[in-house]
Amino acid sequence: MASLHWRDWATDPEQLRRLDLLGKVPLFAGLSRRQLGKLLVKLFEKEYAPGETIFLEGEPGKALFIVLDGMVSIVHSGHGAEERVTSSARGAYFGELALIDDLPRSASARADEHSALLILYKSHFDDLIEGHSTIAIRVMGNLLKALAGYVRAAHARSAALPAALPGTGAVLEQSEKPSERPQR
Repeated sequence: MASLHWRDWATDPEQLRRLDLLGKVPLFAGLSRRQLGKLLVKLFEKEYAPGETIFLEGEPGKALFIVLDGMVSIVHSGHGAEERVTSSARGAYFGELALIDDLPRSASARADEHSALLILYKSHFDDLIEGHSTIAIRVMGNLLKALAGYVRAAHARSAALPAALPGTGAVLEQSEKPSERPQR
C-alpha cells in the first residue's frame, strides 16, 4: 500500500514541477533525479503575501529558501534607510549560509508579490546528508563554489574602490548582479 502512495506522490504534476525546479538550482547541480527526490521530501512549502517579511536582518539563519513562485527582495537596513540588495524570482535561492551556521542574517527578505517558497531547514538538511554522503559532497561543493564566487566578486568591487577611503572594503554586499550577490 505504501508503494502506491509513493507512486502517487512521485507522479503528481506539482511534485514533478518542484523536482524540475530543484534540478535547475545551481546549489543542487550534479544531483541525480533520485537524489533530488530525496531532497524534495525534506522541503517545506510556505506562501507569503505581498510585503510579508520572510526573515529579518539580525535573526539567526535557520533555513535556505528557494523561490517556487513570485518575487522576493533582499534588503539591507543601514543609516536609517532600507536599500534593496537584489531581487529573487522563480528558481533563485537565498539564505544558503544557514546550511553552514546559524549566525545572524546580514539582510532581510520580503515578498514583493504573492510568493511560494520552498524552505530547507538546516536540521532537515543535516538529517539528509547524514545518511547520504554523495548528496552532502555535491551540495557542499556547490556551496563552496558559490561562496568563492562571492569572495571574488567582493574582492573585485573592493579593489575598484578608492584606497584613500578607510573601511571601504567592508562595503562589499551591494552587487546588482544576482550571480555576484551574497546569498543569505
